[in-house]
Amino acid sequence: MQSERQFWGLREQPFFLLLAILIGVLSGLAVVCFRLLIEFIRLELLGSSLHPSPIRTLLAPSAAGLLIAVLVIWFFPRVRGSGVNQTKSAVYIYDGYIPFRTVIGKFSLSALAVGSGHSLGPEDPSLQVGAGLASAIGLRLGLSRARLRLLAPLGAAAGLAAAFNAPISAVLFVIEEVIGNWSAGVLGAVVLSAVSSVVIARWFFGAEPLFQAPQFQLKDPLELSAYAALGIVGGLVSVLFVKLVLAARKSLKQFPGWTQYLQPGVAGLLVGLIGLRFSEVMGAGYHTIDQAMHDQYTWKILLALALAKLVATTISFVSGTPGGMFAPTLFMGAMLGGAVGGVEHIVFPHLTGSVGAFALVGMGTMFAGILRAPLTSVFMMLEVSGNYDVIIPVIISNTLAYVISRSLQRVPIFDALSRQDGLDLPSMEQQREEVLLRVEDAMRLPDLPVFVGVQQMDEVRSRLSEAGADHFLVSFSDGSWAYGDKPNLEAAVREGHGADTLQSCWPDSRLPHLHPDHSLEIALRYKDCPLVPVVHRANFSQLVGVISLNDVLRAYAIQPSDVLEHISVRQEL
Repeated sequence: MQSERQFWGLREQPFFLLLAILIGVLSGLAVVCFRLLIEFIRLELLGSSLHPSPIRTLLAPSAAGLLIAVLVIWFFPRVRGSGVNQTKSAVYIYDGYIPFRTVIGKFSLSALAVGSGHSLGPEDPSLQVGAGLASAIGLRLGLSRARLRLLAPLGAAAGLAAAFNAPISAVLFVIEEVIGNWSAGVLGAVVLSAVSSVVIARWFFGAEPLFQAPQFQLKDPLELSAYAALGIVGGLVSVLFVKLVLAARKSLKQFPGWTQYLQPGVAGLLVGLIGLRFSEVMGAGYHTIDQAMHDQYTWKILLALALAKLVATTISFVSGTPGGMFAPTLFMGAMLGGAVGGVEHIVFPHLTGSVGAFALVGMGTMFAGILRAPLTSVFMMLEVSGNYDVIIPVIISNTLAYVISRSLQRVPIFDALSRQDGLDLPSMEQQREEVLLRVEDAMRLPDLPVFVGVQQMDEVRSRLSEAGADHFLVSFSDGSWAYGDKPNLEAAVREGHGADTLQSCWPDSRLPHLHPDHSLEIALRYKDCPLVPVVHRANFSQLVGVISLNDVLRAYAIQPSDVLEHISVRQEL
């Protein structure tokens, strides 16, 4: 144990960075194999045509669904869902542990689901596969539980970055939805892991972004109102999709247990029926998104595809078929954005923005509205398009969609899904928006005399007598502070051997000090101090206020008498 502490104490950061690179490389290779397997299954089951034959369209997803159900129930019970909540539960419940069997199941069954035509995506499973590989590496190295909890998010960011070919977006999403916040050292490791995985993915697939985004240029400021309208529509459709998924999933959970053998197969059949008319909704739909961004569809077809994808994704996801929500979300956003852009061009023909530009912005809009990761949605569009001119329309549209989604659907979809599964995982959205109490929220003006160290002892005694005070604070020339009372003062005089000033005879013991912007939790560290001075950051001798334990408890709406009663009860026990 002692040698382990010495190892981590002396070599933790270099080792952690090397481990991050290894995790990134292995996750990148896994995602490359994952994408190749999806494409292989798609070609084998659906054929090479963009519009599969009716027989393949109906049989491939339904037969694959039946096989997936059997394998999930008998061998891989933890692979249901997208993978985001499963990774969060590994971090917060299972100390970063993800069984390697789950990695194998997620890899193979998600590839089978997406490749056979279920309306799901590969990005979320890639996230869980990366986290599972990181967990396996940590277990192999015999790392502690605390270290394993750090490794899983590293692998999650690496897997998502390779799947999206977007390292910044992957890091931001993992921060927003999986872990909440990191120290600077761990954040550097997670960035290194994400970049390493993207390098591997680009080695095999090239440096081109996931989507061939159109060139964007904002020529008329009035176009911003059109993107605002897209944000409103996108927010409303996002809420519709989330409520539909949650309601349908809750209903299916009440069905008899034996129906789980049939649910993925029936879902595949229903998706196939939709695919007979709209084959574009089957699978991830990357090719269709590219076509929408290059004005290949009319607004009516785009709207129909958006609605068909909404229904197909709901059916696939609630059936328990393993697969992600990222690609369907982007698909719906591109189709809806293009449809809104097409309608607005008819109503306002003077607008010069292309339908493809609206499709691009729509992807980020639905991402912000459904997945509730607003920061990730903005940077994702920047990485996908490579054009910073798009940032203003994206921010406007995404913000409106996010606000509407929050207003009409209080609980984000990933949090609601975890609660349906009986898990109480931390809500990153709530953590981001919690009001942090600071020292300035609890401090008060001093109600006792304040002296400086150069004041004469006679003057100090006189002022204490006039004020009728028994306690006081002292500010010294070096910026330190002390707390005293009359007995302390007399003792200091006796030990000072006739010294004239406070500074010349006061003992060396000093009080800690705080600043107004400090977190209130820091003040609890000094609970044994009768009073802590709150000073100005630019002048430690300038007293802004004082704070005590009772002040901290009142700020937290805790009555000091309740604390004393609790302490006395514990002592009696």
